[in-house]
This record gives sequence, structure tokens and C-alpha cells, in this order.
Amino acid sequence: MHYYTYDGTFEGLLTVIFEVYEQKAWPDKIEKQGQEQPGIFAQNKFIPTDEVKAARVWTGLKKKLSENACTDLYKTFLWEQPGFEMLIFRYVELVFASQANIEENFAADCVRQISQISRQIFREKHRMEAFVRFQKTADSLFYATISPDYNVLPLLKDHFEKRYADQRWLIYDLKRSYGLYYDLEKTDFISLEETQVNSKTGALPNNILEEKEPLYEQLWQTYFHHVNIPERKNKKLHLRHMPVRYWKYLTEKKPRLNG
Repeated sequence: MHYYTYDGTFEGLLTVIFEVYEQKAWPDKIEKQGQEQPGIFAQNKFIPTDEVKAARVWTGLKKKLSENACTDLYKTFLWEQPGFEMLIFRYVELVFASQANIEENFAADCVRQISQISRQIFREKHRMEAFVRFQKTADSLFYATISPDYNVLPLLKDHFEKRYADQRWLIYDLKRSYGLYYDLEKTDFISLEETQVNSKTGALPNNILEEKEPLYEQLWQTYFHHVNIPERKNKKLHLRHMPVRYWKYLTEKKPRLNG
């Protein structure tokens, strides 16, 4: 049995796929290093990331797939659920083994599953775009926390760069301990050694917020309270569009501030 491990990056996974074809040693399992649990007779082989090899695999896929299909493969990597690496490998294997385009070959399990995953990732991305609530700090940084089911943070970059191009902002994924930081010129991925965020509410402490920020939050809560019409409430529809797991990051769902 062949077990491959890699560093957890998309380029690392593509490097594994390159090595599989180079060595003609087909994998029984591919996992991120540190998460593997091989059997007694398995050969566990760590494959270091090689940008050149990864690029060759990606270029080969782009020659045979549409841009949307390539994006769906990347979304499957962001899905992070157990077995996603082998799902991607099976899809790539089918791509390179087929003369015809396989994107609509839904009789193949891997094609059907990746199509379903793409829709799940799209919904999670859309919710994050809608539910992000920034707090303004004393040094004029707009800060927000998220904790999505899937690793959609890389997919939020373009949306927030366009929408908030004139202000510095940081969106931080508490579950995965990294964030997107925009400094008015470019956006980088960063990791913080420690944060002062309340893990239950996602809120920053008042002592590092801009002086009027609590007032703005209070005004938003008041507005939200007054536009809500009790007679027109549809709890089932509300929960479908705004699941409870996102409420802790929404200003309007926090306990109302006095005033």
C-alpha cells in the first residue's frame, strides 16, 4: 500500500500527484503530514512541495479543463473534509486518462461529488460575504472574525478588495488561525501569534476599538430592532438564510447595548 503525505498546501498536493505519475506508484491514501494513520504494512512517503512540479500538473489540467472546472478542484481542496485529497486525485486521474472532456460525466463518482462540493463552497462563501461585520479599531483598522465550516477565506479576497478598497481591513479565520490583511495596496495572508478576540462572540475588547465604535454598533442594533416587524416574522425562512452558527459574529444578533 502507498500512503503519501504532504505539507497541507495546494501546491504540495499537486506535487504528490506529479510524483505518483513519475514513479507510477498509485496512492491508496494521501493525507496532510501529521494527520496520517497508516497501517502496519503501509509505505508512508512524505513528498516535499516543489513549485515547478506543481505548476506542470496545474498547466496540464488547464489544457484539458475549463476555468470553472479548475476552480472547482481548488474549492474541493478548501473543502477540507476527510478524503478530499484522494477525491481530487481520482478526478485528476480521470482527466488525464480520458480523451474527451469529463466535466459533465456525472456517472463518475468523483465528477458528481466535486460538483456537489463546489455548490457547498459557493454557499459558504456567499454567507461569509454577507455576514462579515467589521469593528473599527483605534488605529483605523477594520477588523472582522469568521469561523466558516469550510476554508473559504481565500475566495473572499476579490470581493472585499473591491468593496472596501479605500480602507485597511483584516478578516481573520479563528478556526484556522490565519487571515486576509489589506493595506490599501495589496492583500496578504497573515497569522497572528495571539488575538484579543472574544472566542464566544468574535468581538474585540472596547479598549482597542475606535472611540465611537460602540455607538455605531448600538445604532445598528436599534435600526435592526425597529425594522423588524413581529407580524411578518418567518422563523423557518430566517434560519435557512441565516443559520444559528453564524449569529455570534452578527452585531444585530448580539445582546442589545444600553442606550
